[in-house]
Amino acid sequence: MNSDTAETAVVPVQGIDGFLGTRASIGMDVVLVGLIALLPVLAWSIALVRRGRYLAHKRLQFFIMAVLFAAIVVFEIDVRLLSDWKARAAGGPPWAAERNAWWPAGVLVALGIHLVFAVSTFVLLAWVFWEAIVRFPSPPTPGTHGPRHRSMARLAAADLVLTAVTGTVFYWLAFVA
Repeated sequence: MNSDTAETAVVPVQGIDGFLGTRASIGMDVVLVGLIALLPVLAWSIALVRRGRYLAHKRLQFFIMAVLFAAIVVFEIDVRLLSDWKARAAGGPPWAAERNAWWPAGVLVALGIHLVFAVSTFVLLAWVFWEAIVRFPSPPTPGTHGPRHRSMARLAAADLVLTAVTGTVFYWLAFVA
């Protein structure tokens, strides 16, 4: 093998390629699509509770929490066991002609910002969810805990939206740019 061949050889990245046509793995694509798809479901859940459909709201919140939990599990399995996300984000091997101009500084800053929102979203959602289960009757009806639940839930919903936005920015910088 001559040096020209070695420099142009394609080195496959670890893991299963995603379905969005980027450098991302399938786990990253699933998490991105799932997170973005949850936003209209969250809006629907909020609309239901405003119409007094508390049980439907509760069920939808269970669904949202289950999907978020599944997304975290898929993400962790993909990143820790299957894929080398850093190699994918860098754009391939060091000799590749197409390197990611945002790697590593821009990608890692975007990841850091995203993680602030992702972790705080997880904590807020877990707290709001747990308090709702403990403080509201079954089937759910308005109660004294309502105002606190409403303010904390609004904060958690805004945090989830920011998690989706910052996650999308990270994904674009890491796997598209």
